[in-house]
Amino acid sequence: RLDFLQPTLTSNLSIYLSGQISQHTDPKPQFKEKYFPQIMDHFNFNSMGNGTYEQRYLITDEYWKSGSGPIFFYTGNEGDIWEFALNSGFITELAAQQRALVIFAEHRYYGKSLPFGQDSFNIPEVGLLTVEQALADYAIMITELKQQLGASACPVIVFGGSYGGMLSVYMRLRYPNIVAGALAASAPILSTAGMGESKQFFQDVTSDFENYAPECRDAVRGAFQRLQDLAQIEGKVSFSLCKTPSSYKDIHQLNGLLRNAFTLMAMLDYPYSTHFMGSMPANPVKVACDTMLGGADLLHALKDTAGIVYNSTGDLTCFDLYTLYVECADPTGCGLGFNSLAWDYQACTEIEMCYESNNVSDMFPLMPFTEKQREQYCSKRWGVIPRPGWLKTQFWGDALSTASNIIFSNGDLDPWANGGVRSELEVDRLMGMAD
Repeated sequence: RLDFLQPTLTSNLSIYLSGQISQHTDPKPQFKEKYFPQIMDHFNFNSMGNGTYEQRYLITDEYWKSGSGPIFFYTGNEGDIWEFALNSGFITELAAQQRALVIFAEHRYYGKSLPFGQDSFNIPEVGLLTVEQALADYAIMITELKQQLGASACPVIVFGGSYGGMLSVYMRLRYPNIVAGALAASAPILSTAGMGESKQFFQDVTSDFENYAPECRDAVRGAFQRLQDLAQIEGKVSFSLCKTPSSYKDIHQLNGLLRNAFTLMAMLDYPYSTHFMGSMPANPVKVACDTMLGGADLLHALKDTAGIVYNSTGDLTCFDLYTLYVECADPTGCGLGFNSLAWDYQACTEIEMCYESNNVSDMFPLMPFTEKQREQYCSKRWGVIPRPGWLKTQFWGDALSTASNIIFSNGDLDPWANGGVRSELEVDRLMGMAD
């Protein structure tokens, strides 16, 4: 998944931007939850007429200089909007200094913003879940809320993390008349547009663990190999599973579940505990490596390491392969519940995520995910055929020579970082300004 990266909007970045905000400042705004009557289909006047759905948003004017202060608008991504609002402290830190109005808008088909209620993920109802429709939602919401609040002269800056960061970039590209600037944290606008190598993501996940201790990488790779060896002996893989694997499918699912645990720990490797995707300890990569290197044997250590993610409370007596992890069109994981259905559909249509592990440049088992495999899965699951290259065509890819007022921020430990714009030199190149 591309969510959970909101803490990349950090105090360090705020200091860089303003030079004034204390690293320890952490305002706690009182958000009001509201609903906006949003057009269901912005681009087809016949399909839904002017039908609307209730799009949720959160708003606080606690810091706002009414009528003249800027508007900070968070372009919600693949999850409940409260999760992002409560884990994006940089935005409220900056709002307190800049006297800004803050709005967090929920993405259509996520959280409580379901255009067709419980039927939203039926076919063809799910077809209105596109990046373009989401951007139009935000453009309409911003425009109308500015009128309602007497804020027509107030500049709008959009913020977002991960997929939300991608949306912030796209808002500036598509609606520069509405959005004055964008801050995109950990926004993999290149890799999700099919640009880059399929091995990059899991190679970068591996690097996080390798950088802590090369022995950690070796231990993880060795544990997976031991698991594969045991899989050749029927009935020998128990691994504290609720049901002993009995097929290649089960072993593949187990590998996916375990790879997903390391992926989540790499994405959430903050020096403090987090609680917006379950409960993760501070420095989870360190905790994982210490567990892997301190276990009595590699398989026992691998099980305990997976428990950091899947059994943080210690309440589970066994791991259920097919309820803790669901394989989907995103090899980095779609999560669970309705939100996972929405992200799976997006990964089958516009968001390209043909990432794979190869056990050479990474520490994970060979698990390919090719364009052909994606096409087969998406055709069977959603009745759609992906269109590779569409996101690049729609939103420019790396041809950003005419873009302006976009800040890209990335964390050095973030496995998504190499999927986006990484440096000033690269920005200069993209904008045609390099010597």
